[in-house]
Amino acid sequence: VQLQASGGGLVQAGGSLRLSCVASGRIFSSYVMGWFRQAPGKEREFVAAASWSGGTTKYVDSVKGRFTISRDNAENTMYLQMDSLKPEDTAVYYCTIPPYWSQGTLVTVSS
Repeated sequence: VQLQASGGGLVQAGGSLRLSCVASGRIFSSYVMGWFRQAPGKEREFVAAASWSGGTTKYVDSVKGRFTISRDNAENTMYLQMDSLKPEDTAVYYCTIPPYWSQGTLVTVSS
């Protein structure tokens, strides 16, 4: 399985970004996909995850109400819509289908 994350960039506080993660390779029909992030000097942390149907989602408390995870299974793509961004959201973001990881995409939120 290969994962390709994209969509990071520089945005002002209060702005929005949408991250994408495209999966390819031998993908089974039922799997959980998720997003993690790693800020400078900190450990990688869980951000959000979605079940195969997208009907079940989970978020870290710090992003609830601001971030939305979704997926398009026909396209093997997952999204993370990030609104009302804060400087503390600055991090490298990774998508995952355990145990596989994407390369990171950098999100920088300026104050």
